[in-house]
Amino acid sequence: QVQLVESGGGLVQAGDSLRLSCAASGGTFSNYIMGWFRQAPGKERVFVTSISRSGSSTYYADSVKDRFAISRDNAKNTVYLQMNSLKPEDTATYYCAVSTARYYFTTQSHEYAYWGQGTQVTVSS
Repeated sequence: QVQLVESGGGLVQAGDSLRLSCAASGGTFSNYIMGWFRQAPGKERVFVTSISRSGSSTYYADSVKDRFAISRDNAKNTVYLQMNSLKPEDTATYYCAVSTARYYFTTQSHEYAYWGQGTQVTVSS
């Protein structure tokens, strides 16, 4: 059983930056593909980004490409999401998740087995 705890959310203005963290416990972190999803009010949860087990490969949704960056520190069992140039449409609850899928470009939520409780990001205009 893997436990995930996100942190770092908050209220910011458009154009600001935030860094989310997700600390994992209960498993071998370096064995897992890690991903970030987000869910805006009244909308479905959608894929944001994912990272390979070693951290050498990343994959992004088009909506965040060139603005967001995922990284991981396997020694600290933590994955990060650096969010720059934030827009009001980035407002959502952000979730980190663990996948045991074969490939790091895993975008479907059903391919992720464990989820954090989420952290709220609100971007004002």
